[in-house]
Amino acid sequence: MKISLISLLAAPLSALALLSAPTATADEEVTTLAKIELQGAVNVRDIGGYRTYDGAKVKTKKAIRADSLEKLTASDIQVLGGYNLKQVIDLRTQAEIQFSGPDKLPSGVPLVARPIDDTGLFTKLLQVIQLRDPVKQEEMLGGGKAEQIMGGVYKSFLTDASRAAFGQTIRDLANTDRPTLYHCTAGKDRTGWLTYLTLRAVGVPERTARQDYLLSNQYRAAADAALRQQVKQAGLMQNPDLLIPLQEVRDAYLDTAIREMEAKYGDFGKFLSQGLGLDAGTILKLRRNLVS
Repeated sequence: MKISLISLLAAPLSALALLSAPTATADEEVTTLAKIELQGAVNVRDIGGYRTYDGAKVKTKKAIRADSLEKLTASDIQVLGGYNLKQVIDLRTQAEIQFSGPDKLPSGVPLVARPIDDTGLFTKLLQVIQLRDPVKQEEMLGGGKAEQIMGGVYKSFLTDASRAAFGQTIRDLANTDRPTLYHCTAGKDRTGWLTYLTLRAVGVPERTARQDYLLSNQYRAAADAALRQQVKQAGLMQNPDLLIPLQEVRDAYLDTAIREMEAKYGDFGKFLSQGLGLDAGTILKLRRNLVS
């Protein structure tokens, strides 16, 4: 059951619900076209193609967001090899890597380990599922508790260590001459927040950056629904739907991080400079590098 569990037990597991996926828009269609189809990962996409406030466009083949890469096939590795990646940045914790395995990468691509704390979520989820006790599982995840757990995860994005890791990754994106790929486990929460920040920093409207964040629900839906079914069939949970709030990305989760950001820094610009340590020159370089 270890192999089938890993894609679900992601630090934030991931996404169900085509029912809750946002209505397609022109901006979303750009990202859909930029999806990189792989057999061993389901949420891999080039963030290029979005329009900025001034009508410019985010370049393709500069920044790629992804879920974890430990299940890549030989053909997947060949596909990624065609992107001539400068580096891969792994945001997973050591516990996640130990459970699921290290990334499989094209030969010669440097791997940067830059763990961002998941507040112990990954370990907690393993423990909850392996209890095989529906009453305790309901007590731990039901009645809004799963949503509260996710709120805590998003608040943690504003800790000193997390801000340092997010800020350094954005600096890497400002300095990359070839595509940089970054990922966590499900490619939706840490990766989603990082992408949201990057898109907004280069002038993509907030609404568009939010739509990109929400697209993880669409891309992860089938795999996560199948995994919930596997958990049930294995006798691990009578009600695997308790996991849905942990699998999804939601406006409310993103808003939690944004409220935390505004409470501490006042506005997005101050967060970039004071929270992430990005000076005006770095932001200008980021825009020049990522926007055409």
